[in-house]
Amino acid sequence: MQTVPNSSRRNFLKLAAAAGGGLLLGFNWTETEGAVDAAGMAGLNAPAVPGVGFNSYLSINPQGVITILSPNPEVGQGIKTAFPIIVAEELDADWRKVVVEQAPLDTKKFERQVAGGSGSIPHSWTRLRTAGATARQMLVGAAAKRWNVPAAECTTAAGVVIHTASNRKLTYGELATEAAQMPVPTDVKLKDQKDFKIIGQTIKNVDNPGILTGKSLFGLDFYREGMLFAMIQRPAFGYTLKSVNDTAIKAMPGIVDVVTFDNNVAVVGKSTWQVKKAKDALKIDWAKTDATESTDDHNRLFKELLDKPDATVRRKDGDVDAAFKGAAKVVTAEYQCPFLPHSPMEPMNFFAHVRPDGVELVGPTQTPELARNETAKLLGIPPEKVTVQLTRMGGGFGRRLKADYVVEAVQVSKRVNAPVKLIWTREDDMTGGSYRPAVRYRFQAALDAQGNMIGYKLRGASINAGNSTREDNFPAGAVDNLLIDSADHKSAITTGPWRAPITNFLAFAEQSFLDEVAQAAGKDPVKFRLDLLDKAKDKPAGAVKYDIDRMKAVINLAVEKSGWGTKKGADGNPVAQGFSVYFSHRSYVAQVGEVVVQKGKPVLQKMYAAADCGVVINQSGARQQVTGCIVDGIGHAMYGNITFKEGMPEQKNFDSYRLIRLNEIPDVEVHFVDNGIEPTGLGEPALPPAGAAVSNAIFKATGKRLRNQPFSQDEVFKSIS
Repeated sequence: MQTVPNSSRRNFLKLAAAAGGGLLLGFNWTETEGAVDAAGMAGLNAPAVPGVGFNSYLSINPQGVITILSPNPEVGQGIKTAFPIIVAEELDADWRKVVVEQAPLDTKKFERQVAGGSGSIPHSWTRLRTAGATARQMLVGAAAKRWNVPAAECTTAAGVVIHTASNRKLTYGELATEAAQMPVPTDVKLKDQKDFKIIGQTIKNVDNPGILTGKSLFGLDFYREGMLFAMIQRPAFGYTLKSVNDTAIKAMPGIVDVVTFDNNVAVVGKSTWQVKKAKDALKIDWAKTDATESTDDHNRLFKELLDKPDATVRRKDGDVDAAFKGAAKVVTAEYQCPFLPHSPMEPMNFFAHVRPDGVELVGPTQTPELARNETAKLLGIPPEKVTVQLTRMGGGFGRRLKADYVVEAVQVSKRVNAPVKLIWTREDDMTGGSYRPAVRYRFQAALDAQGNMIGYKLRGASINAGNSTREDNFPAGAVDNLLIDSADHKSAITTGPWRAPITNFLAFAEQSFLDEVAQAAGKDPVKFRLDLLDKAKDKPAGAVKYDIDRMKAVINLAVEKSGWGTKKGADGNPVAQGFSVYFSHRSYVAQVGEVVVQKGKPVLQKMYAAADCGVVINQSGARQQVTGCIVDGIGHAMYGNITFKEGMPEQKNFDSYRLIRLNEIPDVEVHFVDNGIEPTGLGEPALPPAGAAVSNAIFKATGKRLRNQPFSQDEVFKSIS
């Protein structure tokens, strides 16, 4: 397996042509029909099939090497490996001869070049399969024509076409040029899942060799001879720029210019070190506005929003007031989470070169089309004048869904009339970024005399989250009388998607609260949830917008694999286990956490995860996704916290912002439900339930409930550690 280093698509096509012919297919990823030009080399100017919006290219050279352009941004989710696996499966390729190349942004050829929402595989599953199957059928047709036999008598395996009656064989490379002359089929048969040979196996990430040997794959690696470097000092939230000592800064070694725009001060120079030293020497006078806020203000606002008589109703079923009035018992609890930075390993960076004839952009972005469009809008030019080349990303977690740092690079390049590499420092990334919104939830449950939940209320109070609920998620549909509403405060603090938006904390709050309700009802937490699901199936209350059977399947698998309620430790006592289950991004994940108390402190030892994401493309990538989600989820639940004082984040680097450490990561055991349905999301669904599995296990071990994140700063946690 090898990976072609980033190069322009023009160079790629020149290399393909120089190889002496071959087959290059242009696929429509909406309908996934081939488009081969008259010479048998497609290329980028082949006529588009009607309705095409998302294209990819599959090429086979005479030596049998198959090159697949992967259009979606690679942010560590493994899409650059998974997409080619799907194509190669239907092609019946020899995986050892597959080369993967990152495609640039091209909205004429591709559709949905986005890394976000765990949507890449669900969107492209059938399109990719059809792409591979189309090429395979053309290769079979070429072999059958050469042998003068019916195509139905031919099969394929590992890059070879075989005539079953005579056992004659031809490699894909030997057939590539002839196959290019075959009619492009518009209706192809896809494999039965039982015949998959590559999908579902353990495949190494195609970029592993480059990562391990330090190849230039990431945005920070990109270098262009003659480019300048830039860093920016941004204001605290709610401040405006008054003045800066730009004359003194321009006199420093290596500094080319100091430019200001949108309350930002950009230092431009010949090296990162010179620019960093100059940035540190900036003396800026900022003007404070009425928009500045502190964490104390947010806590006051949360109380006001939760207590206000009106809010935006998101869902209402039955007669909630009557249910609570007649309840035998009412359970009430509040849960709160702080703002969080994204903290990717690679800080924000981007290369921009604004020229008279257009703009060149190179770097790590989850939304290349947004980067292009925002650039075009800023400069008042057609989007077609902007090119975007994607690099691999050293993490994103939703931060790189925004294009602010790209636009900054463009603004600096335009002002200094030169190619510029903009680099954020870690402090820039943590203090000037786009945070997970802070939220507080208030839950109430009404129980009858038999412990049945007859009423349910949820209000979400948030800062810059909009709707902080997911009103149609479980237990909606399982409770006859239900009210879910929300209230939001608009703040100058910038917020945005953070891995598993909203559900990353909502799931913790919901699943922790259901554990409290189960305890009040005197029921096992798992059985309590299963009973609610049975109620939603047999006598639904309003619309049920989740798959009950899929949720029950992951619950049952997690119970089985974890030995729920039956497991004993070395001392013979029951193991303290906590349970959680959640549906998000089209997938279902149940988790069980196991906690022991050592020297008076709860220690998380193991996590079990049962996931239903449909067909698993790559066992290696899928397990890493689930494990990474769990580590991310428990780490931020335990430690993550950003606080503000007069608009300024108080945590500026990892010396004051705590992340989970290697010795704190538990053993993680991952299992998948094998139901054969088409793939659903996996980049995010295992994160939301993680926090509650841990907090519920801590309760089981200590008798103390955790309701606020980070756990390490909750007064209850301090009392047991």
